[in-house]
Amino acid sequence: MADKYDVIVIGAGPGGYVSAIRAAQLGLKTACVEKWVSKEGKTVHGGTCLNVGCIPSKALLEASHKFVEAQHDFGDLGIETGDVKMDVKKMMARKDKIVTNLTGGISGLFKANGVTALEGTGKVLSNSKVEVTGNDGEKATYEADNIVIATGSVPVEIPPAPLTEGLIVDSTGALEFQEAPKRLGVIGAGVIGLELGSVWNRLGSEVTMLEAMDTFLPMVDQSIAKETQKLLKKQGLDIKMGARVTGTEVKGEEVVVKYTDSEGEQEQTFDKVIVCVGRRPYTQGVLDDDSGVTLDERGFIFVDDHCRTSVPGVYAIGDAVRGQMLAHKASEEGVMVADIIAGHKAEMNYDAIPCVIYTAPEVAWVGMTEQQAKAEGIEVKTGSFPFAASGRAMANNATEGSAKIIADAETDRVLGVHIVGQHAGELIAQGVIAMEFGSSAEDLALTCFAHPTLSEAVHEAALAVDGHAIHVANRKKRK
Repeated sequence: MADKYDVIVIGAGPGGYVSAIRAAQLGLKTACVEKWVSKEGKTVHGGTCLNVGCIPSKALLEASHKFVEAQHDFGDLGIETGDVKMDVKKMMARKDKIVTNLTGGISGLFKANGVTALEGTGKVLSNSKVEVTGNDGEKATYEADNIVIATGSVPVEIPPAPLTEGLIVDSTGALEFQEAPKRLGVIGAGVIGLELGSVWNRLGSEVTMLEAMDTFLPMVDQSIAKETQKLLKKQGLDIKMGARVTGTEVKGEEVVVKYTDSEGEQEQTFDKVIVCVGRRPYTQGVLDDDSGVTLDERGFIFVDDHCRTSVPGVYAIGDAVRGQMLAHKASEEGVMVADIIAGHKAEMNYDAIPCVIYTAPEVAWVGMTEQQAKAEGIEVKTGSFPFAASGRAMANNATEGSAKIIADAETDRVLGVHIVGQHAGELIAQGVIAMEFGSSAEDLALTCFAHPTLSEAVHEAALAVDGHAIHVANRKKRK
């Protein structure tokens, strides 16, 4: 029997590594198991987020956005650039360097906080034991008073579009293109599809997005979603809604995609296809048959509001459990669980988790949509403000989009905030903080915001809830 730990965390993604560091900071003897191996054969931490998800995609989004700005927008600012070109291979190398720096940083944080890094694949056994199979095949068994499962998720594959090396790829493969394909098909117009489609559209690809659902971004307030759809189509993304892929055929270096829409059977030829139809929990092989931990019908580990599984002392967090598949949600759950293990009282507010799509402009939201509130029988009042009326947005040459606040008509409590616009992912934090503290729309309206800032759009939207917006015409009767 190897060493015994107070806590063993399985998975070193944004949920697992944060949970392990927090547990160690609280004085608990902690180990974290990770199986991810780099191209060089070394174990790397950070999970999907740092290695093939959040971070590398944002590096490409930022580079490609600056490229488009230099091509088309700098002239408006009086900046003459001449013939601007993109070196895709250099862009990819920069992305890889950022990933290496960050994943290496986690290893350093483990050492600094006294977290033991165990290399290999972890499996939960019965009686508080964890089996770790090393990359060399050797097995070791560890005992822990508490176990935290943070194994994350993997891209969903669909039978009509089996992955084919270099031609039909998932989100990971889409981060490795060495040049922009002339014709790019993206199956799925959700968060990941829109981000990856935007990257390659900016770099010259003709991008067609095939989305099976009829409603664009149903999780976003529909007034904001419709505005977003118009803006992205204006940029050149051909978004086909109600397009259900029925099959693919690889013909040499091309892929023929067959799909059905409202007009019947269709087909389109692409040079590359990205499959972005969602992610599924990575729980296969994580639990021994005798572990006692239960899964739901979709493969998620069953947990309560405090991430406790059906086995005392065993917790699960992040993409492996119910709720939104978001890195920051996983991190906060990891902190909550570590605090609970250490004997503290900890809660997590699942109603105040922000979501962001890092297109340009960005889309961000927290809480309810107007449609959700009405479906639940909640009478609401709303306020909106366009960035076109923002002095800072004009100065930034970024007047697209708007901010919207949904409040309870009776109590004035903020139920949701939805934004499409420059830096929406940063602005949404104001809505999250407001909701975390049970703020009313009036509280935001009475708050002093710096001028000139993009944040003033949130302020004006709050004022508009009761018809008091200053810098747009008010259609509501003033109170």
